[in-house]
Amino acid sequence: MLPGSYHRHSVQTKRFQRVNKYIRNILLAIMLLCTTTVTGVVGFMIIDDYTFAEAFYMTIITLSTVGFGEVRPLSANGQIFTSFLIIFNLGVFAYAISIISNFILEGELRTFLKDYKMYQQIQKLEDHTIVCGFGRHGQQICEELTKNNLPFVVIEPVSRKIEDLRALKYFFIEGDATTDEVLIDARIEQAKAVVITYSENALNVYTVLTARQLNTQLRIITRATDRTAEKKLLRAGANHVVLTEVIGGFYMATLIHQPNVVEFFSIISNMGDVSIHFKEVHYGELKKEYRDKSIRDLSLRSHTGVNIIGVRQKDGNYNVNPKPDIIIKKGMTLVILGDLNQVKAFQDRIMLVGQPPHEDQGTHSRY
Repeated sequence: MLPGSYHRHSVQTKRFQRVNKYIRNILLAIMLLCTTTVTGVVGFMIIDDYTFAEAFYMTIITLSTVGFGEVRPLSANGQIFTSFLIIFNLGVFAYAISIISNFILEGELRTFLKDYKMYQQIQKLEDHTIVCGFGRHGQQICEELTKNNLPFVVIEPVSRKIEDLRALKYFFIEGDATTDEVLIDARIEQAKAVVITYSENALNVYTVLTARQLNTQLRIITRATDRTAEKKLLRAGANHVVLTEVIGGFYMATLIHQPNVVEFFSIISNMGDVSIHFKEVHYGELKKEYRDKSIRDLSLRSHTGVNIIGVRQKDGNYNVNPKPDIIIKKGMTLVILGDLNQVKAFQDRIMLVGQPPHEDQGTHSRY
């Protein structure tokens, strides 16, 4: 196990590097102002034998250039000292004002506070999804996760895309997902899944290796451009590899001879205008009175309107359009189909209390 506190500190320092630079400059300006004030007080006390109160008063009115009169007339040496004190302070004062005004006017302070608040919220996430990369695939994934009210955090190294993430108010970590530090900062040890969307196969392989090392129970989903990369990614530890080009080619080819089938699948995958939903329901999510019963005895169609279109057996095999006499046993997963109201009725009647509703969108991964 890696020392999380050390990595969180190092990543946070990198993320706020520019803000830290402003803070260092502000501290430098304050130190220069304090040094100038101490120099003025000591100088007036030594050169013109002022008391501390008189020397401090003279220093303040000199540095602030308010034009008040002297406590008592200055000697020639005192006048020369005051002149140099004013000249030196003009540079220090101008520097301090420019640093502070830039920090406020350029929005760095507000951005820093927002990012810090978001970072604290990320550290409370559990059973969330980590999306590596905010390109075209990453953006679509985030939209679907938001639509289904699932918590997630995005890891993205490109500054331009970071601004897009801020505009959308998504949780994000700025950094390289191939490094242990960034993944730990995204709470990979508490995450449910990671989705890797980079266009380079080598980068995906390295990210899969890093993620699998940090969390052996994590579900890792990644993309690949060819069959060779798919095999390497599976060996590296990925649970699922999506060949985006293959899927896209199949989709376009099917549009030629079966366009209505493609349209139907677009609808049931929640990509069309009609609100139809798939939902997978595990045996452990069912109320006790609905476990170890046949599909016929559940009476889902009559009570909720949903259809069971598939059953995943404990051994991983699927029954498509399962027969009514199939018994729902431990280790099985149901795949149901219905509109939003039907799925909601199914959740209320069949599932345990506390399952996340689908109509409340975008509340878990935005700030």
